[in-house]
Amino acid sequence: MTTTERLVDVGASQDVPERGRLVVEITTGTGAVTLGVFRFGGRLYAWENRCAHQGGPACQGRIVHRVTERLDDEQRSLGLRFDEDTMHVVCPWHGFEYDVVTGRHPGRPDLALRAFEVSEEGGRIRVAV
Repeated sequence: MTTTERLVDVGASQDVPERGRLVVEITTGTGAVTLGVFRFGGRLYAWENRCAHQGGPACQGRIVHRVTERLDDEQRSLGLRFDEDTMHVVCPWHGFEYDVVTGRHPGRPDLALRAFEVSEEGGRIRVAV
């Protein structure tokens, strides 16, 4: 946290279950920002609710497991599978997906959600803004 940032209480720990999310609007010194707070693997991640593609509400989209294609030794498709170790959120406007842990689009790592520092203490979730 920088000296210009402040911690904002955004909710109770129980408001964000494992593989769940909480979307909140926070007033900052320069206006309001909407954030999505996610819990995955026991950790919290906070991202600005603004898709890097065209500004849609990325954090409000469907939460899905990453889909991967299984290939044989000759690179022929054996079908698709869900990767339970990677969770994505899908922007409802155009289907851009983001890894909840990294905030990055899986096929375009140059496209990412803006991260916010998030912490948890005493049963409360706080975000640095």
